[in-house]
Amino acid sequence: MIKILIICLVTINILFTHYAISADDPSIQGQPRTESQKAMSHHIIENTYKGKYIIFDAVTGNLLKLDFKDLHIGIVKKGDFYISCADFVDDNENKYDIDFLVAEKNGGFTVFQSIVHSVNGEKRIYHVGDMPDK
Repeated sequence: MIKILIICLVTINILFTHYAISADDPSIQGQPRTESQKAMSHHIIENTYKGKYIIFDAVTGNLLKLDFKDLHIGIVKKGDFYISCADFVDDNENKYDIDFLVAEKNGGFTVFQSIVHSVNGEKRIYHVGDMPDK
């Protein structure tokens, strides 16, 4: 029942809210763009427990339990991965920007890693973000 509710909430959010603005490569069109967005939505749903998105923050060493807010429509390609992000908040109203590394696998698109990109607007640097565009 919880899973169905989360699926509905994520779908409604995607369909009826304004997407957050992020970096975007307009040359990424068609299947890579639409399937990356679907993979991210699926990943968020599959990694939600008791209504919270679960992610380990390697910088702080904490397991985060976050509420999903917005899925960004912007997408870029770094190395082998399409990267896009989503906004989340914790119970203390701290804002998290989570990046999702998406790539093709077996004819579909899959999220291979999610990374805390910023907390309350303070960006973190990680290697994939520093890679040149492919």
